[in-house]
Amino acid sequence: MDWGTLYEVIGGVNRHSTSIGKIWLSVLFIFRIMILVVAAESVWGDEQSDFTCNTLQPGCKNVCYDHHFPVSHIRLWCLQLIFVATPALLVAMHVAYLKHEEKRQLQKKGTFGGKDLEELKLKKVRIRGTLWWTYTTSILFRVLFEAAFMYLFYFLYSGFQMQRLVQCSNWPCPNVVDCFISRPTEKTVFTIFMIIVSGICMVLNVMELCYLIVQASLRRSKKHSLRHSNHMSGKEEKQNIMNEQKEQ
Repeated sequence: MDWGTLYEVIGGVNRHSTSIGKIWLSVLFIFRIMILVVAAESVWGDEQSDFTCNTLQPGCKNVCYDHHFPVSHIRLWCLQLIFVATPALLVAMHVAYLKHEEKRQLQKKGTFGGKDLEELKLKKVRIRGTLWWTYTTSILFRVLFEAAFMYLFYFLYSGFQMQRLVQCSNWPCPNVVDCFISRPTEKTVFTIFMIIVSGICMVLNVMELCYLIVQASLRRSKKHSLRHSNHMSGKEEKQNIMNEQKEQ
């Protein structure tokens, strides 16, 4: 999987995000993707070949492995990271649309040149208006995907701890068969680490969502107070004019 392409896409969106969003991206790539690529893949390796059962019955080992590990941890983590990162593409598309519209408006005015194109590419788009809704929706989906995959991990593997011994009696096993997992402690440590980092990412997403909501509320209250003050100043101005007319 080309994680560099994914980083390039999300990194472009990250230029327009909040400071909390930048921290989230750093945690995502340093503590999740890099750990997954550098360490976790080598820890799991070909885990099915290291899955040992105390029987030579053909097919029993494969059935037992499939029963206890319906999806590989590595593949499920990769799927989780893709789902978590995908909502950022919505923001990227929205930012590209806004810049295209701005470019079109400048072209209509006839004031658009090569230098303006470079400035437009590097320009930071503020999270306001419709972009605010797109950005907050993407964060909400991130939180939902993180929570769904954490529950899926717990449901599929009956917890986050890797058992040393697992048993199964599915066909074609002749009886209850004992199977042993290789390096269960090391795999448990990596599993718990990935779950903790996933929880940290959820907390950062919730913090960013709260920050955006508070920021939008403050902007709205500021606009409301400004309108109110303008309205009051307009009334005072009318009253002063009326008073002047009465004096004359």
